[in-house]
Parts: sequence; structure tokens; C-alpha cells
Amino acid sequence: MRRISRITVAGAATASLALALSACGGTSTSSGSESKGDKGLAIAYDVGGKGDQSFNDAAYAGLEQAKKEFGYETADVEPTDGETDADKEQRLVSLAKQGYNPVVGVGYAYAAALKSAAEKYPDTTFGIVDDATIEAENVADLVFNEEQASYLAGVAAAKSTKTNTVGFVGGVDIPLIHKFQAGYEQGVKDTDPKVKVISQYLTQTAEEGGFSSPDKGKTAAEGQIEKKADVVFAAAGLSGQGVIEAAAANKVWAIGVDSDQYKQDALAKYKDHILTSATKDVAKAVYNLAKSVEEGKPEAGIVRGDLKSGEVGLSNSNPKFADNAELQAAIKTAEEKIVSGEIKVKSS
Repeated sequence: MRRISRITVAGAATASLALALSACGGTSTSSGSESKGDKGLAIAYDVGGKGDQSFNDAAYAGLEQAKKEFGYETADVEPTDGETDADKEQRLVSLAKQGYNPVVGVGYAYAAALKSAAEKYPDTTFGIVDDATIEAENVADLVFNEEQASYLAGVAAAKSTKTNTVGFVGGVDIPLIHKFQAGYEQGVKDTDPKVKVISQYLTQTAEEGGFSSPDKGKTAAEGQIEKKADVVFAAAGLSGQGVIEAAAANKVWAIGVDSDQYKQDALAKYKDHILTSATKDVAKAVYNLAKSVEEGKPEAGIVRGDLKSGEVGLSNSNPKFADNAELQAAIKTAEEKIVSGEIKVKSS
């Protein structure tokens, strides 16, 4: 029997669901059940959904790890186009009502909905990825220092460019993605001030498809490549697949994001042009929250992953990246200086 007592821990530091939960591995039960203790982790995906080879898939990896280790029932639920905060709240409430614990909203867009759902179900632990605005005893704000990994991506880009021009494609013009841009641009400039950075956002709002439109990402990357960018870093969720496709077609480098995109099966035909990925361990954060609930000591408050904790960084899967001694030395030096505080990475 799972323990579901609520222990407040100071934090150290994403179609409405009126229908049964059957999406993507979730197992449906009666939404009228108030029982607790028989179900485990549930996640609600952000824009782009499962299969984005990035942010959402990383959360799913955490769910799969928890399911395997704890042997319990899990659920993962897709978003819908044009949904409202009320739709999101209904999704989260339904999961909690069915007995899932914890319930995680993958992405900042769940903030208002998750805050309301958490108030209605105080004995359920909720988690939200990439938002630090909810202050509640039963909510864990799972956040990361993405700017640190992005700085390292900037070092890699500056060391790899042959045209002295590199690109950045952000999905949506919001503070979260500004962190990626700021860190990347700083890493490039600190490494080689002569290198030009072309930065561009796909949309002003997520509703316009900035995180879910590979065609938009491809067009943006092609425009930057026409301007001589030979390394393009995408922080754009599913849209980043289009950036990677454009880089491969034009035989330049792409830098992936969130997950190690070199290893993603859906991107296998492009992997020789994926230099590295600026990763953040969403899987670990989601799994750790589930583990804390399982142990009866649920995480709450700000739970932050950074370079020092190993929860952000650069992937080393591409041998052309991993075996480049000069590049690896430059990245190692930057890592050490960030961790020591000698380098202060900007977040905006």
C-alpha cells in the first residue's frame, strides 16, 4: 500500500478530461473514485504532446522509470488545441480524483490550473515543470537553470562555427526561452567576440504554434542558414525538429534541447548533424517527485536543477563532439567557472 500522508517539506532548493483517461499509456478508471493509494504518477503534457523528442518525452521517461520501479498504475494525458485554463484544470482534477498521486503538469502553461487543482485536493501532491510561482504545501515547482546549459551550447557553437555566424531559434517569446537565448549568446561572446549570433522567435504566444510547428522551425532555420549561420540552436519544443531537419539538409550543425536529441529514434536520419543538445533532466525531476511521494516525504516548494547538481548540461553522444579535445576542454573550463561562480550566466 502506498503511503499518502502529507508531510510538508521545504523545497531545496502541462479535449477536457470529461472522457476516460486512455491517452498514451494512461489507464482509465472511474472518475468518481475517491480512493487513494492504488495509483501512482500521472502527467499532463504540454503543447506538442508526447513524441516531441524533447521536453514532453523527457517527462514521459521519468514516468516510465517510476512505473517500472514502483510497480504502480500511471497515466499520461495529451493536451488539445485551443484549450483553456479551465480545460487544464479539469484534466488535473480528474487525475487527482481518480487517485493518481503525484499529478504533474508539464510546462508553465499549467500554472493557474494546477494552483486551483491543488487547492481542491490538498492531500494530493502536484508538480509543475518550469514554473516557480505556486506557493502551496502540496506543490513542487520543478525548475532548472537552463541558461547554464545554454551557455555551454554557446561555447560549443563558437568553437564549431567556420563562418563566424551562428543562430538561435526560440519557440515562443517568453521569459523561459529568454533564458536559453541569454545563456547561449553569452557563451558565444565569451568564447569568441567575433562570432555573430542571429536570434529569432517563432511566435509571441504558445497558442500560435511556436512549440508545436516543425514547419515554422524549419523556415526560421533556413533563413538563418541563408545568412551564413552554420550552427543553429533551437529551444522550441516540437518545432525544433524542423530546425534539425533544415540543418541536416544544408549540412550544418544543429544543437538540440532538453533531451539528448542525437539519441532520438525519430531524428535518427539527422543525427550526424546534431552536434550536441543542451539538456535538462526533466525525467529525473519527475521521477524524484514520484519517489518522494512513494517514500512519504513529498517534495514541495522550489526544486531546482542546475549544472552543479548535474541536472543541466550538454550531451556527449555525437563522437565528433565527444572526441574533439579542444572543444571538450573549453566546455570543461566553462563548466568549472560556472559552478564556482566565476562566470555568472545571464538569464535575460
